[in-house]
Amino acid sequence: MNTKNTIEINVGIDVSKLTLDFHILPANKAFHVKNNPAGITKAVARLAKLHPTRLVIEATGRMEKKFVRACVEADLPIVVVNPLFVRRFASAFGIIAKTDALDAKVIALFAERIRPDVRVINDEESQFINDLLTRRQQLSAMCAMEKNRLTIMPDVLSESITDTINCLDNAQKCIEKRLDQAIKDNTQWDEKCNILKSIPGVGDITVYTMLGQLPELGRLNSKEIAALVGVAPMNRESGCYKGQRRIRGGRRSVRRILYMATLSAIRCNPVIRAQYKKLIASGKFFKVAMTACMRKLIVIMNAMVRDGKCWQSDII
Repeated sequence: MNTKNTIEINVGIDVSKLTLDFHILPANKAFHVKNNPAGITKAVARLAKLHPTRLVIEATGRMEKKFVRACVEADLPIVVVNPLFVRRFASAFGIIAKTDALDAKVIALFAERIRPDVRVINDEESQFINDLLTRRQQLSAMCAMEKNRLTIMPDVLSESITDTINCLDNAQKCIEKRLDQAIKDNTQWDEKCNILKSIPGVGDITVYTMLGQLPELGRLNSKEIAALVGVAPMNRESGCYKGQRRIRGGRRSVRRILYMATLSAIRCNPVIRAQYKKLIASGKFFKVAMTACMRKLIVIMNAMVRDGKCWQSDII
């Protein structure tokens, strides 16, 4: 909460490759700077004098990263939001036109009316680990594509595809080695890694993903962490209509890794296996049972990190 102003000051930031556009409410003032180190330093210094309640910026393909990092270092309340939410907000107001200055104003209005919470932003070391995880996921996806091509392309191209697969495999192993070293060098992650690795069925990549791409782990309650990952079923009801509840939204990259960890857990984790068998025995479909087990696993992880306790079969 802003302690130096009785009136909330919200700032919307539209980011592009070359510029950063700012709109300040309720002052209704705007300015822009170049999206480079000098421009970012200038903007951060100017914003710090305002003591803003929140700065809101869209996640736009990593172009916002340097500005977000500068805000974190300056202890400014920066919030990174989904661009889809802002666009739907603009549509609700009938705002169809799009310019950088107008987009900054829309984001500022979104900040003022919606008041998104200021969430945890990864520190620089954690962000580097997160980048390594992202790169590993990219290499894994490319490798899967090449393996699919190997089954459908002519035999004359098999050698070329196989060479590419081997190259991608080697690159992935190299990234994994760098990941392991980065984790060892980060003393803040040491205890959390040991806690999460104590869970049967949870491996290194799952642990790294949870800590790197879900920094809120251990800071939210069970319902909030499940919704953030996207494994909390949402109601679909209107009048007499009672629709089937389904999961929606959340962090897809985290959910994908959590799914693989749950597949492993239903084989070797007594708590998750018992939950899965109980649901299947009651007639639940595989996907429904898997989603429930994923939710239970992430809730367990959240509780363990929150309490600083290693695995126990009666932990939750």
